[in-house]
Amino acid sequence: MIYDHIVIRYGEISTKGRNRKGFIDKLKRNIKRALRNFERVHVEADRDRMYVLLNGEDHKAVASILKGIFGIQNFSPAMKAERDIEAVKDAALLYVSDLNGIATFKINTRRSDKDYPYSTDEMNHILGGHILQNMDGIKVDVKNPDLTLRVEIRKEAIFLSGEIIPGAGGLPIGNSGKAMLMLSGGIDSPVAGYLSMKRGLDLECVHFHSPPFTSERSKQKVLDLCSKLAEVSGRITLHIVPFTEIQKLIQKQIPENYTMTSTRRLMLRVADRIRENQNALAIVTGESLGQVASQTLESMYAINEATNTPVLRPLITMDKLDIMKIAEDIDTLEISNRPYEDCCTVFTPANPKTKPKREKVNYYESFVNFDELVEEAVYGIETVTIYPGQTEIDQEDSLDLF
Repeated sequence: MIYDHIVIRYGEISTKGRNRKGFIDKLKRNIKRALRNFERVHVEADRDRMYVLLNGEDHKAVASILKGIFGIQNFSPAMKAERDIEAVKDAALLYVSDLNGIATFKINTRRSDKDYPYSTDEMNHILGGHILQNMDGIKVDVKNPDLTLRVEIRKEAIFLSGEIIPGAGGLPIGNSGKAMLMLSGGIDSPVAGYLSMKRGLDLECVHFHSPPFTSERSKQKVLDLCSKLAEVSGRITLHIVPFTEIQKLIQKQIPENYTMTSTRRLMLRVADRIRENQNALAIVTGESLGQVASQTLESMYAINEATNTPVLRPLITMDKLDIMKIAEDIDTLEISNRPYEDCCTVFTPANPKTKPKREKVNYYESFVNFDELVEEAVYGIETVTIYPGQTEIDQEDSLDLF
């Protein structure tokens, strides 16, 4: 079958009102960026549909990429026919005759252009009769057909398709603003990033690296996770924070059972400074309520005091098995399970406080001036843009933020 179009349906975007055009423009931009390696592809959009003109490109390769783009409810490889009824009849016959193993079929016509001279029932009968007259050994089955030929009548043309492929849903990336994802090497934070992008957030990642306590292989995990997230967004920016001196000072000055609380608070402070410099509006974490000691409600209450910036927690009510299932679906689970510890796990105390008190952590931190180290960490970050399939830092793409 030679398809010349892919018809994209919007889903949630269709519920938008006067700002729908902005959502459509974002989606169009994201699709064009994702399909940039298909030089002959052209993307067109209107209020109700988007069309990928293939111009000879492999529709299966294009479809495999469209499946992962947020903002697409579903799509169909399609043939485009002129609005003349004879042209539509010829196209329907060509479509069905080119398929193998089709013994039964039905026609399902949708007429968004109510001015078209034939009703949906008339189109079903005209096209179905034409196929029956010109093909041997094929029958109509309206309940369980081998093929449902969908005919969509629009003002500009008529589109014929036999397959509806589910899309990723959600909103186009970039429509909801920018946020900073606190990305560890674990299972949860990449999933939180994925779900945040599904709601239209444009993400940059912040990773805390503490050499020599954390290895280069731990850092590599994060690069590989970013590469997977970049498959969704087209590219992603990673900020690698030197965190060794801050963690050493915490271990030296803060009582052991409160070191985890202080560590999270300092991470939030650093991430918030980077957020401010990058003009982002929120911080995203992979926290799930009650999963570990730092994720009790009391811990979150004590840690959140470090910033007034909104902290988004997409996984807050999710079970670990549900999170792992999503990680498996987005192909990050195996990477996260590599046995290389990050700075969060290396310095975990034996008996962390599960119900820390704000007043106590403030008291302990009052004897230590972290401000200078926070600024040093922020100004010492390494920033790199990661693209799909990229597994190492290209020094030409790596830059200091300041």
